[in-house]
Amino acid sequence: MTDTRRPLRIDVITIFPEYLDALRLALVGKAVERGLLTIAVHDLRDWTHDVHRTVDDSPYGGGAGMVMRPEPWWEALGDVTAGADQPRIVVPTPSGRRFDHRYATELATASHLIFCAGRYEGIDQRVIDHWATDELSLGDYVVNGGEVAVLAVVEAVARLLPGMVGNAASVVDDSFATGLLEGPVYTRPEIYGGLAVPAVLRSGDHAAIAAWRREQALTRTRQRRPDLLPPAG
Repeated sequence: MTDTRRPLRIDVITIFPEYLDALRLALVGKAVERGLLTIAVHDLRDWTHDVHRTVDDSPYGGGAGMVMRPEPWWEALGDVTAGADQPRIVVPTPSGRRFDHRYATELATASHLIFCAGRYEGIDQRVIDHWATDELSLGDYVVNGGEVAVLAVVEAVARLLPGMVGNAASVVDDSFATGLLEGPVYTRPEIYGGLAVPAVLRSGDHAAIAAWRREQALTRTRQRRPDLLPPAG
């Protein structure tokens, strides 16, 4: 059946538009060329009105660092959402919901995603309270800005779009897609560095290969991410 869904629209608001140039490359860039999604990157400073194009100020109550001012974000989001049909507005932040495959699958069903890439100590909370539908965290660590999170999330979401990946089975078998880590993979030559490809993979017995891959996935998950496995009993 042909997928008739409109291309996913992605907008990114940032003070470092060049950081997002990577979205023009590889599979994501090809998907844009093929019309599977559209990506627009906006410079937050375009919504400032002073000669210095100021986007930050010192925090109320004191403390280290600077906070991104609400005015440019408010104006930017007002313009980017104008005429939009219920976009999901995503703010990467350490205090957000942990990003995982299930979350990526959820975002991939949206028609319009807007990412707000904050910097410094973060974005004024009033912007988040009024505009954000999602606060998202890549994990339990802090990076310098939201751009790196946007790159990771767009990659994870885009590869789930119909027609994005040449072999759809590769997405189905990805780590986390089945709840398990993917097992080891091999290619030619058959022997390299004194190490041979497992015989079962050269057997041509598809049932045996599928069973081996399942067992390898279980073993790897048990060893490295036992938290992904259901409780015993």
